[in-house]
Amino acid sequence: MIALRPLNVSDILDGAITAIRRYPLLILGVSAIVAVISAGLNLAASLWLVPDFERVTRLGPAATQQQQLDALYSMLGSTLTALLPSLVITMLAQTFLTGFLTVVMGKAVLGRPVDFGSAMREAAPRLLPLLAVTVLYALATIVAAAFCLLPAVLPYVFWSLAGPALVLERGTIGQAFTRSRQLVSGMFWRVFGVLLLAAVIGWVISAVIDIPFSVGSGAFSGLFDPQATVPKVTTGGLVLQSVGTVIASTIVMPFTALVTVALYIDQRMRREGMDIELARAAGLNPPEPPRPPQQAW
Repeated sequence: MIALRPLNVSDILDGAITAIRRYPLLILGVSAIVAVISAGLNLAASLWLVPDFERVTRLGPAATQQQQLDALYSMLGSTLTALLPSLVITMLAQTFLTGFLTVVMGKAVLGRPVDFGSAMREAAPRLLPLLAVTVLYALATIVAAAFCLLPAVLPYVFWSLAGPALVLERGTIGQAFTRSRQLVSGMFWRVFGVLLLAAVIGWVISAVIDIPFSVGSGAFSGLFDPQATVPKVTTGGLVLQSVGTVIASTIVMPFTALVTVALYIDQRMRREGMDIELARAAGLNPPEPPRPPQQAW
């Protein structure tokens, strides 16, 4: 799946793509199911907001300032209320995919056979602790971002490998965050660069897929017309946008998750000589390592 040696950036990205190509039904199939469920629940929350959007679009030039404020506050309140279930849905989907795909990548690196049943049996006991890691990681990044963008980068990078560490090393939540910080220390900007590059690639893929569906739904209608009113939100338009989201998420979510796992493995090979232990676990019989051996998962 990947070379059992310290990897460069292209090796890490190629490792994620190779995993998807080698197990397309397993990885993309599971990702598609998760994306459909997540998009369906988010669509239901969006449909709940349609009446408030329609109330705003129906306001004519004769509407008083109080009527405009009432409609705006109603829409804002409904939007904030709908954001909570959407956030919960996203967290659950991300947690499941991270745990599942980490196990798949861990077995694939060693050349071991992997299927849905075996991956789920290994990932299931770690999903609840992984959910706690995901929530804490997101909260730390959000709180840091509230002060400034630069502090937000620190937890985002230093704790970015906590998820794979938790699943593959089977430690506690605190140990996972500690391991991530240890693996990133001294290579902060390299890890940040790989994560940023993967995020940019994922964003570009999502944009290329989403734009045609957004155009078809009328989301950009009147974009270049200064006299245009707020685009009308319709059920058909929301469904069409959800289809685009499902397709984009099916591709982007596993790619970014697998890049993170490959980055974790690379950091262990660089700092702990894990490449030798992985080669031995894969049956390649490498020479004895000069450093204390690290147990392969």
